[in-house]
Amino acid sequence: MAEKTEKKKGFFAAVKRFFKNIAKFFRDTRSEMKKVVWPSKKQVINNTIVVLVVVLLSAVVIFILDAVFGLGLGKVLELLAEL
Repeated sequence: MAEKTEKKKGFFAAVKRFFKNIAKFFRDTRSEMKKVVWPSKKQVINNTIVVLVVVLLSAVVIFILDAVFGLGLGKVLELLAEL
């Protein structure tokens, strides 16, 4: 019977520790968020433009490579079909 009481005590202690750890996590998170340096509106706009330009250039390069390789493969297949 004494073992059951110890297990319950251990269980409740574990639950209490669990909730203390959750509270500590949120306190630490709040503390760290105060240290974050957020970018200005101008920085966000500039970074967004840079990302859009890089994505657009990448898309153009991939499109050109796809077209070149597609034409090349088509010519190779035509030559093989003639044989």
